[in-house]
Amino acid sequence: MKTDRMKTALLGTAAFAGFALGGAASASPSVPPTPEMISFACAGCHGTSGASAGLTMPTLASHSKASIVDAMKKFKTGERPSTVMGRLAKGYSDADFAAMGDFFSRQKFHPTHQVVDAAKVKRGADIEEANCSRCHLDQGKEGKDDTPVMASQWLEYLKMQAALYDSGARKMSKDMADKWNRLSKEDREALLHFYASVK
Repeated sequence: MKTDRMKTALLGTAAFAGFALGGAASASPSVPPTPEMISFACAGCHGTSGASAGLTMPTLASHSKASIVDAMKKFKTGERPSTVMGRLAKGYSDADFAAMGDFFSRQKFHPTHQVVDAAKVKRGADIEEANCSRCHLDQGKEGKDDTPVMASQWLEYLKMQAALYDSGARKMSKDMADKWNRLSKEDREALLHFYASVK
């Protein structure tokens, strides 16, 4: 008799749970993730709100929406080389890329604190003004259209990207190539030190 009552109680509990879960599932239709939710997947490498703490990971905070979307599409197609991002980008839609862009473009500019060479920074400031300031606005704190934020990116990351450009693995726009290819190795390094120093 005790066993029968236990079975009845268990069946009743299971039936209620099934009803409750079924009702909850039907009451909350699938909604797309918010931009902030999508950004959580990026935080492990690019930091909370896009403020990177990793020397080889770019800060995404304050990039334009267009620059985020452009980068993600190029990672997805393989046009932009990567170790991890190409695989990750394949899991997202264009709408997800737009949501990422919305989120990171609204985050505050994030200055890093790193060791740079003062003499190279001074030389780099002149090089930046003469060659880069039309697209990398406000000393690289803003990007024109799909141009990324350069200011205060980790020096190690900037050097990695420069090496990809120099090898031809990462493609440059014609305007960028015309200016970059005219610079000596020393001038390029000075430019990177300048951008890394900007606060």
